[in-house]
Amino acid sequence: MGARKRIKAEQLKEARKSQAYAKLRNVPTSPRKMRLVVDLIRGKEVNLALDILKFSTKEASRRVEKLLLSAVANWKEKNEGVRLEDANLYVKEAFVDSGRILKRLRPAPQGRAHRIRKRSNHVTILVDSKESNVNQEI
Repeated sequence: MGARKRIKAEQLKEARKSQAYAKLRNVPTSPRKMRLVVDLIRGKEVNLALDILKFSTKEASRRVEKLLLSAVANWKEKNEGVRLEDANLYVKEAFVDSGRILKRLRPAPQGRAHRIRKRSNHVTILVDSKESNVNQEI
């Protein structure tokens, strides 16, 4: 790894330490289905996002709801002196990456076989308070 790349990687690593995030890895649903759910909550306040996920009929919303609660708990751990109600938390970033793909064969007529791809994904949610962003910009 080159020096420039290593320095940039170290800067990103240091920046990640101050952020409150949660990751869910190897979820056995397709990334496309998970993105439909994650797109509903991106940029929303945490309480509104939890309500949206709670009343969503999609199966992936249950997992994203638990992940969002985990991200909020991580935020609480990093900001011990601040009350959760006063923080005005929102979902700063939420994205879905493709995970590993299990390749299976399904028998087909006349001795043929069709390939079945069982997809999985990784979900990352980053939570932040709106007040901290206003203070950083000034």
